Amino acid sequence: MSDYYQDPTQNPKSREYKGPRASLKDLLPYLRPYRKVLAIAIGLSVLGSLLALGQPLLIGQLISAVEQSLEVQTLAIALVALIITSALVNAFQYYLLYKTGEGVVLSTRKALVARLLRLPIWQYDRRRIGDLVSRVGSDSTLLKAVLTQGLVDALGGMIQFFGAIIVMAFIDPLLLGSTLLVVLVAVGAIAFTGRRIRSATTKAQQKVGQMSAAVERALSAIRTIRASRAEQRESEAIYKDAEAAYDQGLSIARLSAAVSPIAQVAFNTAFIVVLGLGGLRVATGATTISSLVTFVILLFFMIGPLISAFGAYTSVMGALGALARIQEIMVLEEEEPEPGSQQRSGTSKTALEFRSVSFNYRPEEGEEPKPILQEVSFAVERGSRVALVGPSGAGKSTIFALIERFYEPTSGEILLDGQPVTQFSRSLLRGELGYVEQDAPVLAGSIRENLLLGRAEASDDELVAVLDQVNLTEVLQRDPKGLGAEVGEDGIMLSGGERQRLAIARALLAQPAILLLDESTSALDGPNEQRMREAIDAVAQNRTLLVIAHRLSTVVDSDQIIVLERGQIVGIGTHSELVKSTPLYAELAKHQLLV
Repeated sequence: MSDYYQDPTQNPKSREYKGPRASLKDLLPYLRPYRKVLAIAIGLSVLGSLLALGQPLLIGQLISAVEQSLEVQTLAIALVALIITSALVNAFQYYLLYKTGEGVVLSTRKALVARLLRLPIWQYDRRRIGDLVSRVGSDSTLLKAVLTQGLVDALGGMIQFFGAIIVMAFIDPLLLGSTLLVVLVAVGAIAFTGRRIRSATTKAQQKVGQMSAAVERALSAIRTIRASRAEQRESEAIYKDAEAAYDQGLSIARLSAAVSPIAQVAFNTAFIVVLGLGGLRVATGATTISSLVTFVILLFFMIGPLISAFGAYTSVMGALGALARIQEIMVLEEEEPEPGSQQRSGTSKTALEFRSVSFNYRPEEGEEPKPILQEVSFAVERGSRVALVGPSGAGKSTIFALIERFYEPTSGEILLDGQPVTQFSRSLLRGELGYVEQDAPVLAGSIRENLLLGRAEASDDELVAVLDQVNLTEVLQRDPKGLGAEVGEDGIMLSGGERQRLAIARALLAQPAILLLDESTSALDGPNEQRMREAIDAVAQNRTLLVIAHRLSTVVDSDQIIVLERGQIVGIGTHSELVKSTPLYAELAKHQLLV
């Protein structure tokens, strides 16, 4: 059965779609490689909290010593040493946390890129590339906040917070009770706000992803947009996505802005309560001035981590929103989660065979499936040349996509060398195939880098030789960098024919047993087409060749021609046979197959 399906929870158009969600436990796999460094950071956080708690106690003793006219030099030196040591511990802790945070971002990006490059092809059909790029960039960056503003800092803050409470309880339980009452009200209000920030951040990152996708769409077709004088229209479309991201960002800002006033009001109220009630208790002799000063300083040490925790909570909620979008990709199965067999034992005379193969893409919700191929059956003998012809949309390129196992048939079976292709790995299958796509994609970079995609270990001499085979030597000669010459984004520095020949050279370099050429000569002029045909004739010796062509000259010498119409085979035979037996082919041949 076809693997062209989609989990409904991944479909934003679904009425049941709630958006991706993540929790702190989803972050653990990303933190596990850094557990030793995190343990050190946690230890430093605990030590820093204990050193911080020691400072108010020393200050209280110093005040008492002054009141009693005792020697204070030792206490003063100890206090200074304690403050400096605490600062150094905190500085080293923050360095470790930021370093670990950057490491988490890096490993997350690596994992995302690895997963993105291995997803089933149909996933790219359903997703916008710009949005996927946004997850690697902006979403992954937010994970750093969990460490630099979140978990470890929160642990140290908790120790300092509860330590301060314990000491304050010994000093004056009544003052402590009044302070905690104010603080608990603030904690409840901020926790409610933080949950809304988490949801709002997920939506904001989705809007940023949509904007990135819109920009990527426009830039990838910038020449068409300029030629169509559509800059303003495209700009306005992108502005709408940018404004949607802006509006969602304002929602986060409003929620985040509410956190600071709540914390500030709580702190000021607690401070007023302590000063007012504490002053009254000093006046009545229930406590001493040194105890009140120590209590006030401890109040700062209690409220400080609490305010930091409030800010960390909003940052962590935002990071979890971004993590949810990352997890949405990471939970998707790779194209080939299980490698399968790496050996092929068939010795059949038939190189490729389709047996009653049907295929349709999974429709959108509420739509009926539209068949692309229907009961297609044919066999390709080893070493033969087979041409696929037919009107646009007949299913020719889909056959190549199924041979490459970019998709799986809805029904039927495909065999390689007499064996079902599902019995061995896609990697092994594709190692037997050389594939030149219809649009002959060329990647930004040098000529050498593009060719080495076909065979990474090839020497420069081999690269030059294969370029000569496809009549591209002049490209090397016109740039002093030779193989190092840049081809530009999408190969824009090359002509259409040169891009196509470079793609063919890349496929030929791997020396595959089977060549799949999808409209490989459509961009060539007459002389170059002839030289290309000569090169293909040479490299096709002892190989199987399947070609989709628009020109009659590229198919008349084929051992077998397969004529397709609306996803069905309407004729199989040689040129002379099909001209007589198949009206569609006769019509195509009459017009030189230029359809």
